[in-house]
Amino acid sequence: MGTAARRFDPWVITVGSISLAAWSILALAGSDLALPAYCSAAVWAVPLSALVDLALASTSPARMAFDWSLMVVAMMWPLAIAPLRYVRSRSFARRRPRATLLFLAGYTSAWMVAGVALQVLALVARWAVPTPLAALGVAVAIAALWQVSPAKQWCLNRCHRRPSLAAFGAAADRGAFDFGLTNGMACVGACWALMLLSLVPGQAHLVAMAGVALFVFAERLENPAPLAWRWRGIGKALRLITAQARIRFAANFR
Repeated sequence: MGTAARRFDPWVITVGSISLAAWSILALAGSDLALPAYCSAAVWAVPLSALVDLALASTSPARMAFDWSLMVVAMMWPLAIAPLRYVRSRSFARRRPRATLLFLAGYTSAWMVAGVALQVLALVARWAVPTPLAALGVAVAIAALWQVSPAKQWCLNRCHRRPSLAAFGAAADRGAFDFGLTNGMACVGACWALMLLSLVPGQAHLVAMAGVALFVFAERLENPAPLAWRWRGIGKALRLITAQARIRFAANFR
C-alpha cells in the first residue's frame, strides 16, 4: 500500500505533467533538432565549417537550446524520478521542494552540455555520410555497439548509485545538486548513443524520440550487473508487463 501511494505522490505527478507538456510542445510546434535535409551531393562539396555556419543560419542557437531542453525534459526527466525519490526521502519536509529543484538543475545541466556535443556529432555524421539512410545506418550501428559494451553497463550501474546526503544547510543543497549532476552524467553516458539516434531520422524525429524514451525507461528497470560484452534490453519490463497481463486475464476469467 505504501509503495503504491509513493508512485502517485503529487511531486511525481508534477514531474510527469511537465514531461508530457514538453512532449506536447514538441509535437505541436515541431523541433529544429533533426538533421537538416541538405542536398546529399552538396553536403560533401562544402567544408564542415561552412555546413556548421549554414546550420546556425537556418536555426538559431537559442532555438536549438530551447528544443534540446524540451527533449531532455520530455525524454529524460522520467528517468530522474527514482533518484529524486531518494533525494526527497533524505530531506526534511521543508527542504524537499528546494532539494528537488537543485537535483533537477544538476541533472538537466549535464544533459544541456551533452546536447552541444551530440548536435555536433549529428552534423558531422550528416556531412560525412552521403545519404540520410546511410547516416541512420551509421547511427544504428553506433547505438548497437554501445548497447553491448561494458562501458554502457558501467554507466548504467552508476545510474543506480545512491550517495549519502547531508541533511542541513549548504552541504544539503550542494549534495542535492551534485547528485543531480553526477546522476545526469551517468545517464548521459548510458543514453548518448540512443539520443544521437533520435536526432538522425529527419521527419521521423518525434517517432524516434518516443521509441528511444520508452526503451531507456524500460532499460532503467534492470538491476546493476557485472561489466561484460552482452546485449542489454528491456527484458525486465517485458516480464513485468507479461505478469500483469496474466494477473488481469486470470482475474477476468475467474
